[in-house]
This record gives sequence, C-alpha cells and structure tokens, in this order.
Amino acid sequence: MSGEKPFVIGVAGGSGSGKSTVADRVIAVAGRQRVAVLSLDSYYCSQSHLAPEVRVLVNYDHPNAFDWALLRQHLSELRSGRSVDVPVYDFATYDRTGDTSRVQSGPIIVVEGLLVLWDADLADLMDLRVFVDADPDVRFIRRLHRDISERGRSVESVISQYLDTVRPAHLSFIEPSKRRADVIIPHGGKNEPALDMLLARIGQLSP
Repeated sequence: MSGEKPFVIGVAGGSGSGKSTVADRVIAVAGRQRVAVLSLDSYYCSQSHLAPEVRVLVNYDHPNAFDWALLRQHLSELRSGRSVDVPVYDFATYDRTGDTSRVQSGPIIVVEGLLVLWDADLADLMDLRVFVDADPDVRFIRRLHRDISERGRSVESVISQYLDTVRPAHLSFIEPSKRRADVIIPHGGKNEPALDMLLARIGQLSP
C-alpha cells in the first residue's frame, strides 16, 4: 500500500456489542504497527465548565455529547499521513484530563465507537463501514460488568443510565446508523465466521 491513501475502517455498534473485540482482531491480523486507531470515546466534549454533580446528568449516548468536528479533522489528518494528538478522557470524572495521546498514521485506520456511522460526513471518510450487532441483554450484561470493573460505577448507576439514556439512544441513533454499514456482524464480536470473512478482506491489504 506504499504511496496509497490509508484504508479507513469504521466499527460501530451498541454498547457492549463487541466493537473493541472486532477492532482488536483487525489489529492482530494487520499488525499493530500498521494500524492507527481512533476511539469515539476520546472525543466526548469537554465538561470542565460543569460541576461534577451536573456532569453525571449529561446524556453521553446522544450524538451531541461528541466533538464531531475534531474527530473528522483528526481522521482527515491521518488519511493525509499526518499524526494527531487525541484527547484523553476520564470516565470516572466525566471529563477530559487535559492530556493528549499521539496517534501516528498508518496504512490502515480504524475508527471505533457507538455512533461512528451516525455522522454522515465522518462515514463518508471511511472505505469500509462495519456494524457489530448483538442481543440487548448480552450488551447490557457486558456494559454492566465493564462499567463496574473498569470505570468505577455502581450497579445502581449503570442500570439507571441504561434505562434513562443508553437504551433510548440506541433505538434512536445507533440502531438506525446500521443502514450506513457495508458489513453487519450479527451476534456480536464473537461471531467467528463473520469475523473470518471481514479479516480475510483486511488481510488482502497487507503487503
């Protein structure tokens, strides 16, 4: 792929569907040194102007929670072969830390997150759009386990957030974005036959 534009893969899907699993498999097949990864989670808008008790009430599953302009800018920079400095987000404080993480461009770029197919302008920058589908109960259980073990949340807060914002946002925004997908992986990121087909395509991009 020397001299060619990077190949951009978007990986979308509901919370707990297995998006990260799919992205990790792409990286394993292509080689870590060949893949640049942008996670939508890094592009939550800054909440530094809000008090901590107010930040908890923000709907973080709504498209308005994300800095789409910055994400599109960074993806365009990576597609042009330039590096970008991605914000570091802290889920415990619901805000950016003020630090950044340098992401180098590569022959393959993976953009991963709940709503990466929702934004039409962002989706237009992708060469392959993937939607990871999974049953709602499976997604909820995975989210519950992740938010408690990795993000310092309580069982009550996870359940409340799921009912108040996560489920409604999934039905209103995430599920409809499936229409923009080129490939839909049913049964989540553990669907080996579907993953094999996707990874075979990725393997064709390797030298």
